[in-house]
Parts: sequence; C-alpha cells; structure tokens
Amino acid sequence: MRHRLLAAALLCVAMPALAAPKLDAALAERARRAIDRGLEFLRSKQEANGSYGNHVGLTAMTLQAFAESPRRYRDADGPFIARASEWLVGQQRADGAITGDATPTYNTALAIVALHLLDPARYAKPIAGGQRFLVRFQVDEDHKFTSADKSYGGIGYGGDERPDLSNLVHALDALRRTDFDPDSDVWAKAQVFVTRCQNRSESNDQPWAGDDGGFVYEPGNAIGARSYGAMTFAGLKSLVFTRAARDDPRVVAAWAWVRKHYDFHQHPGQGATSLYFYYQSAATALDAYGERLVPDEKGRHRDWAADLATRLVALQRPDGSWVNDDPKYWEGNPLLATSRAVTSLNHALRAGGIIE
Repeated sequence: MRHRLLAAALLCVAMPALAAPKLDAALAERARRAIDRGLEFLRSKQEANGSYGNHVGLTAMTLQAFAESPRRYRDADGPFIARASEWLVGQQRADGAITGDATPTYNTALAIVALHLLDPARYAKPIAGGQRFLVRFQVDEDHKFTSADKSYGGIGYGGDERPDLSNLVHALDALRRTDFDPDSDVWAKAQVFVTRCQNRSESNDQPWAGDDGGFVYEPGNAIGARSYGAMTFAGLKSLVFTRAARDDPRVVAAWAWVRKHYDFHQHPGQGATSLYFYYQSAATALDAYGERLVPDEKGRHRDWAADLATRLVALQRPDGSWVNDDPKYWEGNPLLATSRAVTSLNHALRAGGIIE
C-alpha cells in the first residue's frame, strides 16, 4: 500500500501543474481591506517606546506584517515603523542576539527578517550579527554531537533546550531571507534534523517513525508520534530551503500528507490549538513551494490562496483584530494572532498574483 501511495504521489509531482488564474478581484479587495484594518489595529497598540507589546518577537512580527503588506511600509512611512525598528535594533546584545530575556534564537530569527524587509543595507550590521548568533546554536560537532545523534543539525530556543522543528524552520527562514551563504554546511546539517522529524521510516532512522509522510515537533522517542499541520508545512518548507528536489521522496511524501489533510477550518491534528500559527505556516510554505492548486482526495484542485483568504476575512473581528478562542501558546494575544493573520493574507495575495 505504501508503495502504491508513493507512486501516485510521484505521478502527481511529475504531471504538469495546472495554471491558477489570478485571485478573484472581489476576494482580493476584501483581503486588502482586512489587511488594512488589521494593520490599523496593530498600529493602535504601539507602546510609547516604539515597540509592540514590549516584546522583540511581537514587534518583529508586526513589522513583518507591515513590510510585506500590499502597501509595503518602510521606515519613512511613519513613526509606527521607524520607532519600532529603532527599538528592535536597540535590543541587540553583544553576541548578536536580538531578544529579551527568553527564546533568543526564535526572537532573533524574527527580528532579522523584519529588518531585512525594511532595509537590508541600512540594517546589514545587526542582521549579520543575528545570522552569526543563529548559526552558533545549531547542534553539530562544535557542540560535541555527531550526525548519528537525533538532535544533530537542529536549533532550539537558544539555551539548553532540545532542538525542534519550529525553531529550526524560523532560523532557516531568517537565514534564507537575509541571504546567508547558500554553500554553508548549515543547510545540509539542518536537512539531517528535518528528515528525523518526518514520519517516513524509509528515510528517518528513528525507531518511532511511521509512514504517513507528515512531520512532528521533534525527533523524540514516542512510538507512532502523530503528524500535524503546522509541523508538516514547516517540514516541507525546510526541505525546500535546504534544496531538496521536488521529486525527492521526502518532499513527495510531505506533499501527499498536505493533500490528504487539506483544511483551513481547523488545524489538522491540533483542532483549534495554534490555528494562526498553522495558517501562517501553510501560507509561507505553500508560497515557497510554488504550488497554488492543491489536489485533494476527491480529485478537486483547491486554490489554497483563495480558500485561506476567504477563511481569514471571515474570522476577522469588528475592531480589525484576530484572536484565537483557544489561548494556548499565546494565540489569545491579539497582537500575535493579528500579525500572523495579516502575514498569511499577504502571502495569499502574493501567491494569487495580486502583489509581488
């Protein structure tokens, strides 16, 4: 059965992709208005010191939402951008991290993406410092690990914690967006870790690995670890970023999982938990993968950009914000949920041919 499923998935990859039309104009306009209202809400929450939420991660995510929007906000557009980026740079430590008291790699990755989007030349120095900090925390020979260790190639929160796919994909995204050396061995090492997070026993040497093709948070020891949506999109994007080919069996298996579990009304495998993280993971991964139409199990070619935009527009609150009724992992915080929702809409409009 596994070989028949793989053959079918490979056939789907080998077939020419159907060309998707430009996103429907009426839907695109509703999405644009939703983005503007979301950014207006975020702008109203700026702190006196220029930050958003007095938090590096929230400030960086808000700046990314502004910078990638159809209006392409930059420092010159007003103090709600310039003072936030100034505050962000001011949080950089001597070791290159841009962070507060916790999660330094996660915050640094978000921060250098935001700064790069705003002005890569102006912020070249803090970006380079952030890159060096992220690379230093990759688990490898410098940390006395070998390629046989399950944690090899991963990146964690920047302390003694175990590496995980969520932190790694943010680091890889930051390094790729900020033009980190494409020939560095960081990418190949990362792919080793990513492979060990996939439920694909033919490529994953961990004893718990199943065969559904999806991804889990970390290469733990639980037999039959369950794949879920956000991590599968993180795994797909990480494989793309580490230059795995589209016909690589790991990529094919991940794409097959995405097709089987296609759903924007809930977070596959998690329900309502981390819903906006799932939306952003899906939008950025599908945009990076470059496939607009997703063939589902019923033979329909689903336009993910249209489906996701429709869902997010419907979920927006009257004040322009988004909030997850399940507050786990901070998604009850409107700054977090709104910045993720706006970023997801930005990528949907880009994939839909509305913005470059």
